[in-house]
Amino acid sequence: MEGDSSLLEEATAGPKLEVGEEGGDLENNTLHQPLLKRNRALSSNPLALVGAKVSHIESLDYEINENELFKHDWRSRSKFQVLQYIFFKWTLALLVGLLTGLIATFINLAVENIAGYKILAVVRFIENKRYLTGLAYFTGANILLTLFAAVLCVCFAPTAAGPGIPEVKAYLNGVDTPNMFGVTTLIVKIFGSIGAVSAGLDLGKEGPLVHIGCCIASLLAQGGPDDYRLKWRWLRHFNNDRDRRDIITCGASSGVCAAFRSPVGGVLFALEEVATWWRSALLWRTFFSTAVVVVILRAFIEICNSGKCGLFGKGGLIMFDVSDVVVTYHVMDAIPITIVGILGGILGSLYNYLLHKVLVVYNLINQKGRIHKLLLALTVSVFTSVCLYGLPFLAKCQPCHPSAREICPTNTGSGNFKQFNCPDGHYNDLATLLFTTNDDAVRNIFSSNTPEEFQTASLLIFFVLYCILGLVTFGIAVPSGLFLPIILMGSAYGRLLGIAMRSYTKIDQGLYAVLGAASLMAGSMRMTVSLCVIFLELTNNLLLLPITMIVLLVSKTVGDSFNPSIYEIILDLKGLPFLDANPEPWMRNLTVGELADAKPPVVTLCGVEKVSRIVEVLKNTTHNAFPVVDERVVPPMGLATGSTELHGLILRAHLAQVLKKKWFLTEKRRTEDWEVREKFDWVELAERDGTMEEVAVTRDEMEMYVDLHPLTNTTPYTVMESMSVAKAMVLFRQVGLRHMLIVPRYHEAGVPPVAGILTRQDLRARNILLAFPHLEKIQEQRKEALDISSQFSK
Repeated sequence: MEGDSSLLEEATAGPKLEVGEEGGDLENNTLHQPLLKRNRALSSNPLALVGAKVSHIESLDYEINENELFKHDWRSRSKFQVLQYIFFKWTLALLVGLLTGLIATFINLAVENIAGYKILAVVRFIENKRYLTGLAYFTGANILLTLFAAVLCVCFAPTAAGPGIPEVKAYLNGVDTPNMFGVTTLIVKIFGSIGAVSAGLDLGKEGPLVHIGCCIASLLAQGGPDDYRLKWRWLRHFNNDRDRRDIITCGASSGVCAAFRSPVGGVLFALEEVATWWRSALLWRTFFSTAVVVVILRAFIEICNSGKCGLFGKGGLIMFDVSDVVVTYHVMDAIPITIVGILGGILGSLYNYLLHKVLVVYNLINQKGRIHKLLLALTVSVFTSVCLYGLPFLAKCQPCHPSAREICPTNTGSGNFKQFNCPDGHYNDLATLLFTTNDDAVRNIFSSNTPEEFQTASLLIFFVLYCILGLVTFGIAVPSGLFLPIILMGSAYGRLLGIAMRSYTKIDQGLYAVLGAASLMAGSMRMTVSLCVIFLELTNNLLLLPITMIVLLVSKTVGDSFNPSIYEIILDLKGLPFLDANPEPWMRNLTVGELADAKPPVVTLCGVEKVSRIVEVLKNTTHNAFPVVDERVVPPMGLATGSTELHGLILRAHLAQVLKKKWFLTEKRRTEDWEVREKFDWVELAERDGTMEEVAVTRDEMEMYVDLHPLTNTTPYTVMESMSVAKAMVLFRQVGLRHMLIVPRYHEAGVPPVAGILTRQDLRARNILLAFPHLEKIQEQRKEALDISSQFSK
């Protein structure tokens, strides 16, 4: 019997496919892994997976699997059960907002106090003229904090490195990145962000907060971590791809709200930037989650305003309120505002280009092992510390202006006038920007009614330094966000432009800094509506709306003419099969039927199938779904002769469940409803359980039968083989499909009613061009012909 029990195990040997290799299909299982055991591990490095090849990433199934079990469960639900289900949805949204707000407050308080006490200790050395000792202390403290964050990511949760927003976008697009929302990732993300931001690195906690909100949402939806998951029946109703997607969307919007104190901006960020699929009910729940977050933040802001929370920012909650600033602008101000937008688009696209090159180099370094990853992070930390501490000595000390509304000078807390190495009555403007926490630097450079505070040379040094730090810091093995580095870079050139234009415009230099930050974010991230609302809620001044809209539109337009957004570049580097919203023009010249012909023939199963046939299919194919076809079926209306029926689509995971539970029949027949419900439950089939054990099928069981009808999705999405690939891609993305069946226009007797199956990987432009390289050439020749004809017409 040993030979019988190893029949399935022997079938698992074969070549292993990896994502990123030509021909590798992310939707397909690798032949090397056990038949009933999914490999949820991720071949990643702590470089936030940048440039890593991912092994076996499954697509998510956002479509409702309407089999007989689902229909029975839906019909049997009482009104009370439906209301209970809705109540739990809103309860989860409440908990997501509550926990995200509390964790964000904890991160802010921890960063402000750790960084604050570190800076105060260095200030004492500077006051005593012990400059080298101060440099050694400052650099040593930052090295320890960076090492703490890097060790956490390298050794415990590689997926916690980086911002996490690209992976969230991929998940909501339909790509399941393993271990991305686990409890270990959440813990490492929280404490790693505290260590990295406290170390003074040029990165923010805004991106990690989005990832943290999604981790909280995912853990709540599935009932906790995998090893200690709650098995309450009504909690298990949310452990499916569709409901988990909705709650993770709430987590993403809550994270943005926690980062910027912007509830409406958080909802619009989820709608515009990360969510591929949207509906009105989801809009209400995300808004409810962000409302809970902003209530939590407002409560702690009131406490922190009394000075009980932090040393350099009253808790670290970004607060830049310019509601008392009178914003006046005229028609002629459209010229400098447009210039800010053009600069933002050019610099944003240049930043994306250079960052792409840096990440490729970092990937080569990180592939050499953990020690190299740690050394890279520590090298960046040392360089950053030396620059932040040493460059303020290049600035000239300026006397405090008698009309200054703040204490001048100061070294013991937040403020625009840091004394640093200057004598009494003088301040160092460059130290005001560099020798402080990142959030306080944002407040200082955004400050209004301070036209003479910053020298041009200091702003130039600040801009060049943060351009360099913004490139070399992102990609090291720590949790890092892109929002804050881009804000600091953009605000620097915005303020410089305000100084250059002060004789032509009355717009405050602080507002120019706000517009510069918005323009660079739009030029790099290509966000418009959500970014506009975030900045309006951040500044609390609606008078900024017209000029902010102009800047964002100009920046995005200019940036789009050069390269994709930074998140799309990172998604491409990570090899995640993200489906873009807009198909390539040449996809109109190809039909899904032609695409199916380039693939191997589709493998079908009968409605009542032999166990040996199922085992053979699972052994010799890598597909994750199989059409179920019945032959010689007499239709209810029509010819009396038998015809071929496409009953639906069955997943590989459900076939594995059948073999695991040994739901076999001794004779070839259809089962009754009660027989199915004794073995299977709809909630169980909808769950994603990656801990299936291997099972053995004996020779006697090989001769038995399985009725696949009750487990088959009878309403799969089907398209005609004449449909263009462009149209099919839009449908696939908008509906959130995992499989799309292609049916022939003409059906002959004896021919299967399915021409093929399309998956996410089949619709990627890169893979299509590998199979049809002539398409792009045809498109280029057509474009050249149109250009020539237009020239002749002129």
